Amino acid sequence: MGLPEAASMSDSRLVFSTGSGRICPECLQPVGACACKRKKPAVAADGIIRIRCEMKGRKGKPVTVASGFQLGQHELQNLAAELKRCCGAGGSVKEGEVLIQGDHRSTLLEVLGQKGFRVKSAGG
Repeated sequence: MGLPEAASMSDSRLVFSTGSGRICPECLQPVGACACKRKKPAVAADGIIRIRCEMKGRKGKPVTVASGFQLGQHELQNLAAELKRCCGAGGSVKEGEVLIQGDHRSTLLEVLGQKGFRVKSAGG
């Protein structure tokens, strides 16, 4: 007792293709080349740098994340290198966010504030 043959064929859509893998249901492109709005939304461009500490998905180890920068990739890399030196810790730049290993919220608030950024502590 299923749907009539004509109704089931017209309501079907491609979800997986052996040639390209998973398909986005919105734009019908491979997920890797998805061009629709289902991707992660861009950070609001309000000019405030938000600093938070994350532990989830990092095996219980704290990571300080600073986001909301309006800088190019090269300038962001240079700023991240300076922040890592100030904190005496490792880190990286991913998707426009600066990640510093350890809980360095207070240090980043102070250093970025001195550099003229509007800084806000976010999260818990």
